Amino acid sequence: MLFVTVEGTWRLLKRHGWSWQQPARRAIERDDGAVELWKKEVWPQVKARRRPAEPGLSSRTRPVSR
Repeated sequence: MLFVTVEGTWRLLKRHGWSWQQPARRAIERDDGAVELWKKEVWPQVKARRRPAEPGLSSRTRPVSR
């Protein structure tokens, strides 16, 4: 297993000519009011739709091993 420190990651990026980048500005099309409305009204409904795991199953994707 390979472990790389944060400092080592930056050195590796610099060695290859890469740098940390950050967007210069937000998208012009962004509508902060619509984002806040979505967070308040839609996200709670989406988040609440998670179905509980069935008892006795370790995984919903694999059958019970015997």
